[in-house]
Amino acid sequence: MSNDTVLGVVLIVRHGDREGFYQDPTTYDASNTVITAAGTQQEIALGALLRQRYFNASSGNHIQFATTGLVNYSQIALRADAGDEGGVIYASAVALAQGLWPATSDANTTLSNGTTIVAPLSGYQYVPIESVESSNNIELQGFTSCPTFNSYVNNFYESDEFLAKQNESAAFLDQLPPYLDGRSVELTNMWNIFDFMNVQSIHNATFANALPSTFLPQARALANWHQYNSFSDPSLSGIGNIAMQTMLPSVIGGLQDIANASNPLNFYLEAISYKPFLSLFNMTNVAAQNTSLAGIVEYAAAVALEVRQPANGGETMLRFMFKNGSNDDFRQYGLLGSDGDVALSTFINKFNPVSVNTTSQWCSVCDNGVSRGCGVLAAAKASGATHDTISPVGAGFLGAGLTIAVFLIGLGVLALLGLLTCGPRRRLIKGSDSGSHGDEKA
Repeated sequence: MSNDTVLGVVLIVRHGDREGFYQDPTTYDASNTVITAAGTQQEIALGALLRQRYFNASSGNHIQFATTGLVNYSQIALRADAGDEGGVIYASAVALAQGLWPATSDANTTLSNGTTIVAPLSGYQYVPIESVESSNNIELQGFTSCPTFNSYVNNFYESDEFLAKQNESAAFLDQLPPYLDGRSVELTNMWNIFDFMNVQSIHNATFANALPSTFLPQARALANWHQYNSFSDPSLSGIGNIAMQTMLPSVIGGLQDIANASNPLNFYLEAISYKPFLSLFNMTNVAAQNTSLAGIVEYAAAVALEVRQPANGGETMLRFMFKNGSNDDFRQYGLLGSDGDVALSTFINKFNPVSVNTTSQWCSVCDNGVSRGCGVLAAAKASGATHDTISPVGAGFLGAGLTIAVFLIGLGVLALLGLLTCGPRRRLIKGSDSGSHGDEKA
């Protein structure tokens, strides 16, 4: 283990175990579902592990200047995708935060009369988590309502590679109807096939005992191939990577803030579905160097992008750590073809050019002129009321504006757009310098 100093970490985590779930094989429009008790326990365990790694003064990976006791709101930022899989991802983030900052009698206040009041639930710590609604914000779910991405997926389904895999897997798929409760056994539906089998195998003893032992691993292998090819692209700027491209501005912004000694942030977390992991592993070449990662990550999987200062000084470095679910440990993986850490500036300069920084840019890339704010942006542009730096958080609020009559656009759009350009982390990334300023870390 090196003697460098951990300045902070950006974490990307998947939700915990949940009930059944369906998503359209082309558009990825999804049904609602709910988290299970097993899922919350997975996330609490992950949170406890992160606390031990980053907030324990005796840990070799302790974050410099991190508060080790009660949660320090100025040092942390947590966000959760509230648009995919119902409330499962947000509930997972809440459970993870409980593991990170567990209940303690130190969470108390002393009144003027000398009485000490401990917070409810034996000292529960209320950790703020930003709920990122997909109708309001495209950052954590850039792949939905994106016709360009839908076309990319359909082209994959019509490719020679897909047709060959379909013929190769036909004999296996033809054996599955007795176990799928009427679900389609087409290869295009492979993610839903696997997810149904996986959920039933976890929660339904009758199903688990009846399913041949080789069927779930075979289904997982096909689903991994199916999903990796759907959510990756040979070109960094290709639409197949859209799930991560829209996350890059906030991830890079978090890294810059951590590297900035005048900014107190040292722990930044985004809770998401499995899809951006696929794009991330592809874009960073992690999957190319480790083919086992070219697939769907497990529940409660976590990527940790650790910002580190070498012991001998020099440039700030970035380390890629990954833990694939509850039964795995954090392991280091080489970034961008390397076998270890890379300079933070190298990472930022590599991915800045392919980041989708604004709602307007996303609307253009996705060829969406109607939903998630794109319709009002188009109307505003047509009326001359444009604003170049509108951020992704404005997407849903702009989308609500679709109900505004045309004659109101000229009166209201300028003010609306002006109000929607704020946000500490949803900003246009301009270079490899550190991020926004604030209180010093020390």
